[in-house]
Amino acid sequence: MENQFIIKGGTPLNGEVVVGGAKNSALGIIAAAIMTDETVTIDNLPDVRDINVLLEAIEDIGATVIRENEHRVKINGSTINDITIAYDAIKKIRASYYLLGALLGKYKRANVALPGGCDIGSRPIDQHLKGFRALGATANVEFGMVNTYAVDLIGSHIYLDVVSVGATINIMLAACLAKGRTVIENAAKEPHIVDVANFLNSMGANIKGAGTDKIRINGVFKLHASEYSIVPDMIEAGTFMVAAAATKGDVLIKNVIPKHLEAISVKLIEIGAKVEEYDDAVRVYSDKRLGHTQIKTLPYPGFPTDMQPQIATLLALSEGTSTVTESIFENRFKYVDELARMGSTIKVEGNVAIIEGVAGFTGAAITAPDLRAGAALVIAGLVANGFTTVDSIKYIERGYENFEKKLTGLGASIEKIPVDDEEAVQKFKLKCS
Repeated sequence: MENQFIIKGGTPLNGEVVVGGAKNSALGIIAAAIMTDETVTIDNLPDVRDINVLLEAIEDIGATVIRENEHRVKINGSTINDITIAYDAIKKIRASYYLLGALLGKYKRANVALPGGCDIGSRPIDQHLKGFRALGATANVEFGMVNTYAVDLIGSHIYLDVVSVGATINIMLAACLAKGRTVIENAAKEPHIVDVANFLNSMGANIKGAGTDKIRINGVFKLHASEYSIVPDMIEAGTFMVAAAATKGDVLIKNVIPKHLEAISVKLIEIGAKVEEYDDAVRVYSDKRLGHTQIKTLPYPGFPTDMQPQIATLLALSEGTSTVTESIFENRFKYVDELARMGSTIKVEGNVAIIEGVAGFTGAAITAPDLRAGAALVIAGLVANGFTTVDSIKYIERGYENFEKKLTGLGASIEKIPVDDEEAVQKFKLKCS
């Protein structure tokens, strides 16, 4: 049954919220976990749809998966009996392609369906295939499947033509069990690349330089058991930071690594919000309408593309004219039409959104076009005058755990109800009156 969020806007968010484990880290780490025949324990796992789909996919090929609780899982890859991941298993998520590098590294062959996920633009896998071929594998795409095979994987010097998080992780996975030394130049530097590298190293891999643009990998013969805790999710943290500023609230966001959030913090401070950093928390507060700025999404440590819809929603409520340039994904402005229904004034020209700030939004019936845009529309609903319903929240649940419960804990009026349940709508409105 399809659900939707219903929101009564106008309440500032106040209090504390605890951020979960990084979804993007967890996807790479789960794939890496099957590369040993010993049992791996992963902690601080986010309980979101993408993770659950990937765990099902590795179970489908025979891996043993034991969920000790919603945030802790044991994985054993010794029972894997298949190296084909069919489209049905992973059509819902992009990061299924990490299973290519993991299976190729361990078994020297893999067949994985081309992935699905959010429709925010094409994510070509040519750099992944280039990396596999450089390691000595054949790699081609046939009938919607990526097929890779190698007699032996041999370390190589690989220069990525574009900075690609996916390709960096995939090549790292395959190369850690290759013979000899691999160097990845122009590597992506995102925190979740460092996290996956640290996890692989905890299993006995030899990877240096993760987090810089040059990663050096000395291949090892095999990987072993490990217990590992995933880093906090910087995008979930950033989403709550923007929500606090947009609602003129005061929120302490706990279990974060403030350094990962610097690009977001800097922009919030620039437009007039207050940001205080602690060892493993950030506090964001504001009591006034904020100002305008220019933002361009860039690979880490630049402003994250996954925070673009949220910050644009905040800027749509700020004074003056802002511009947001999207340099990573070409389809990332699909939420603009939904915000227009709430009274925003945003014009998209190519990959640039020109935002004329308005004094406020009004509630409307809107639909989440993808994961991060969905979170941005919830923020818009929290600010809007009146009631907002957000449909297609399955996208939001791909990457945010208990989103509505965490927001309710901060004082928001938001509830998850079945779509077209008029009785639930009336009940909610009555409760809010």
